[in-house]
This record gives sequence, structure tokens and C-alpha cells, in this order.
Amino acid sequence: MSQAKILMIVTSSSRMGDTDKPTGLWAEELAAPYYALVDAGAEVVVASTAGGRAPIDPGSVKPRGENDAIVERMLADAQLQEVIAHTRPLGELTVEGFDAVFFPGGHGTMWDLPSDTNVKAIVEAAYAGGKFVASVCHGAAGLVSAVRADGKPMVQGLRVNSFTDAEEREVGLASVVPFLLESRLRELGGVFEGTDNWQVFAIRDGQLITGQNPQSSERVAEMLLEALELRA
Repeated sequence: MSQAKILMIVTSSSRMGDTDKPTGLWAEELAAPYYALVDAGAEVVVASTAGGRAPIDPGSVKPRGENDAIVERMLADAQLQEVIAHTRPLGELTVEGFDAVFFPGGHGTMWDLPSDTNVKAIVEAAYAGGKFVASVCHGAAGLVSAVRADGKPMVQGLRVNSFTDAEEREVGLASVVPFLLESRLRELGGVFEGTDNWQVFAIRDGQLITGQNPQSSERVAEMLLEALELRA
């Protein structure tokens, strides 16, 4: 197929609700899928709910030289740093011309993606248009408001995965997030499947590809590439 074009949507939330606790995008959940996709020949456009600089969760980045190789690559990549500093405002984009929508995670997503009208519109249009919709970890917050043409939740009846309630409890944020993502997906009729905390897990059900945690970031991208019949 011709070069695939992926719309990657990240959070603009830099604080956990009305607290002073910093959050944002989880670095690995941008870096791992971004490089998996572009190294395979895909074009990736990074957008956010507000546009401009995407906040990176400070908990996801250590001093230079102390991070996983993929995060070190991101930190040293002037081009990607420029992309992160100038994300496209989602409201200026449509899914036309894109083959898939991809949501990296980070706790910030829990505060802006579920209520953002542009996120809802983009996901609904992508799904209705037969395009792939993928998410990692808390990126699945971008799925919860979307409905199908019949008005039912997009995830209803689909095998789906996200950061689990057990993982949320382990990191001590179950009472901080506005809702538990696994529980919400179940309430919406999603057929939730997961694995033990911090293990690699991702599933595909038709157009929907979802992964559990930062460890699953690259696997989701690989499954998307397989679905797009792209090969490195």
C-alpha cells in the first residue's frame, strides 16, 4: 500500500484536575509507537486538544543518559522535539487523508480527552470511515465518548484494553483520576481483557487496537502496522 498516514493525538493537560500534581503525556508512550511507525515508513502527524507544546509527565523522563533507549532517542531528536513543542490543534484537523488515529497515554489524557468534542468527532469519523483506532494505556480515555452511527458506545461489544484498575491502584492514583478507565470501558459495554500489572498486552478487534501500559506501547504500534500491511 502507499505510505500510511497516522494521526497521533496527545493530551494537553499538565495538571491532574484542580490539583498541583503535574502530569501530561507519558514519554515512552509517544516515543515507542512514534518511532515504530516512522521507522516502518509511515507519516505521523502529532496533534493535541489545545495545540502547541504537549506537556510531558515529569515522572516519565529521567536525566539524559538514564532513560530507556527509545526515550533517549526522543530527547536527542531535534525534529521530534520540535513536533512536541508545536503540536497541531486537533480542531484544525479532520480524519480525511489519515489511515489511523493513535492515542498515546499519560494520566493527562484522563482530564481532557473524554470531554473534548474534537476527540469525539475525530474518533467517530475514523471509526465510521473504516479507519483504525489505536490507543495505549490511558490513551483509551480518547475512546469513551465516541458512539457509532446507531448511537451506541463505540467500544460496546468490542474486545478492548487499557491501563487496568489494578495498575491504577498500584500507582496510588485510583482516588485522583476522574474515573477508573477499565471500569468505564466495561460500563460502556466493552469486552475488557487484560493481564497482570506491567506486563505487555495488546489486543485487536477489527478496527480497534488497544494496549495496557507503557510496556505495551511498541506492541500496539506493531499491531497497527500489521493491520495496515506495512512492513519495516
